[in-house]
Amino acid sequence: MMKLRWWRVDASEVAAVTAMGVWEAVLAGGGRRFLKRKDSDAGETGRALEELRSSLYNEMHSSEGAKRQQQRFCGPSVALTFNFAVAVGIIMANKMVMGSVGFKFPIALSLIHYAVAFVLMAILKTMSLLPVAPPSKSTPFSSLFALGAVMSLSTGLANVSLKHNSVGFYQMAKIAVTPTIVVAEFMIFQKRVSSQKVITLAIVSFGVAVATVTDLEFNFFGALVALAWIVPSAVNKILWSNLQQSGNWTALALMWKTTPVTIFFLLALMPLLDPPGLLLFDWNLRNSLAIIISALFGFLLQWSGALALGATSALSHVVLGQFKTIVIMLSGYLIFSSDPGITSICGAIVALGGMSVYTYLGLKESTTIGKKPSLAQKPKAAGDGEKPGLEHEDSV
Repeated sequence: MMKLRWWRVDASEVAAVTAMGVWEAVLAGGGRRFLKRKDSDAGETGRALEELRSSLYNEMHSSEGAKRQQQRFCGPSVALTFNFAVAVGIIMANKMVMGSVGFKFPIALSLIHYAVAFVLMAILKTMSLLPVAPPSKSTPFSSLFALGAVMSLSTGLANVSLKHNSVGFYQMAKIAVTPTIVVAEFMIFQKRVSSQKVITLAIVSFGVAVATVTDLEFNFFGALVALAWIVPSAVNKILWSNLQQSGNWTALALMWKTTPVTIFFLLALMPLLDPPGLLLFDWNLRNSLAIIISALFGFLLQWSGALALGATSALSHVVLGQFKTIVIMLSGYLIFSSDPGITSICGAIVALGGMSVYTYLGLKESTTIGKKPSLAQKPKAAGDGEKPGLEHEDSV
């Protein structure tokens, strides 16, 4: 038995020595070249991965790269669809807050929305996921301050108007935002609207007016609030669209800079427009959870609205808002058997037809603008460049 055990040990040693000899023989041949080539390939792969990581870091941590990423992944159709879906969700959430929960403080609700949005963006910033803002010298602080101020007025007065007026009167006031945007953009940016689009917008406005004419309950104070809301709403959309399209601002970066200003003005508006009794509200778990859900939808609505304004135009965003109203009304008629009346249904159909024509005209003009550089058959002289801002032109 002892001899057999020693034989086994000797056999294993012989096998190990033989294997080492074979390995040395392989290395003496082409093995060293093979390993060297493998090490070289591994080095090249590592360098490629490092370059990819560096390029991705530069894309996400520079204002130009972040703007390119937003344009690449969030075009007009994606932004408008996102905004539409979130808008339907926040209508349900706010109905729950204002109805079953009984939270009757519209300015305070807007303040909670923006405070939650600021906290979420602060978390993204600590995780280095918030897009970088352009240099401060590229956009004066006065522009950011003005945007934050009109955002607070637009959001706050809209909620107060909805509290004191019917949805129909609110929609009638929203129709007035369309001509206000056209006049303001012409006065500020000399931007003209084609006659075809003017006729189409008039048809859309007429259809929305007819669709909502059966619900025009309002009081004197509510009417004053609705009229005061029109100009801030138009200016808000124009500034959001212009700052994103003329600079390297992304939606989240612009929200991060303007939200503190908006919160400041909402704090100033709250004692003026909200009824007393906020601290006496029953802040139980159920009510607080409903308000937080509404605030999360509010953050998504603000973000999606900013994306839509950056990808399209202020007028397109207004038409989208009217489209949401018409779709919700027709959905109630088709799905929940509500009866808005034959007049409202005819108005909704006219509005939808006008919106379809407006979308077609917008796509047609965008295609025409995109083909303009390629139609010019002039050879480009040395040192000549493209006209600045040509790719950001927006015909409305």
